[in-house]
Amino acid sequence: RFWAQRVNWSEHQQKYVMLGVTGPNEFENNVNNNWYTNKIAAWCMDYCREAIAYVKEFHSADFTRIADVSKFTISETKKWQEISENMYYPYSEEHGVFLQQDGLLDKELIPVTDLPASQRPIVEHWSWDRILRSCYIKQADTLQGFYFFEDEYTDEQHKKHYDFYEPLTVHESSLSPCVHSILAAKLGDEKRAYEFYLRTARLDLDDYNNDTRDGLHITSMAGTWMSIVKGFAGMRVKDNELTFKPFLPENWESFSFKIRFRGVVKRVTVNKQ
Repeated sequence: RFWAQRVNWSEHQQKYVMLGVTGPNEFENNVNNNWYTNKIAAWCMDYCREAIAYVKEFHSADFTRIADVSKFTISETKKWQEISENMYYPYSEEHGVFLQQDGLLDKELIPVTDLPASQRPIVEHWSWDRILRSCYIKQADTLQGFYFFEDEYTDEQHKKHYDFYEPLTVHESSLSPCVHSILAAKLGDEKRAYEFYLRTARLDLDDYNNDTRDGLHITSMAGTWMSIVKGFAGMRVKDNELTFKPFLPENWESFSFKIRFRGVVKRVTVNKQ
């Protein structure tokens, strides 16, 4: 219901659009059609329709009770489906990628490697106005969507988006390196997977962003675990089964972890054999 009233129909695009949002990249605010936000909104409406159908079929008494309390009618789901199926996703034919938001290509796309070290982190050296006008991404945005919905896209699409967005990302967030590490591992780019793992694991130890004085980053600690388990070990749930696609970092002898799956604790060890 929230997302359905948050979008509006664009005669120009002949699609539903979402205006004035801040996506995962907090270095852009009040933008139109953030790809990640539009994608998540459509997913939420689809998932809600699936959940409602499930409860109606298998828990009819609960369905009636909830529908009565929430004044829900099944006709609402038709509108959610219409919005989801007609959501607008900005796309660049030139670059072959979904655009983070409508105005991205109006910016100067200068890679982070061209930034002088003396200006990093930019949040401590630039005005907020300059940051908002820049192309720089604080943390995974479009790539965050690829992380969540990886099965919807080919490896070629993953690589094209990764190679387009990562060079513009300053990773001035504890949320960013682990996602990039996992995506790099999926692409078989073991070098970058390990580099971003190190950045995740050592964020506070090396005070990358000059902010450890404010406290430790619990998200980065969780990201370290994710980089190993979902990245190096390639753990996924496929067809209701636990699957792995592991690799061992070059200078490691082995790694191991425990995971609880369907009520059973499993120990996973990856070594040179």
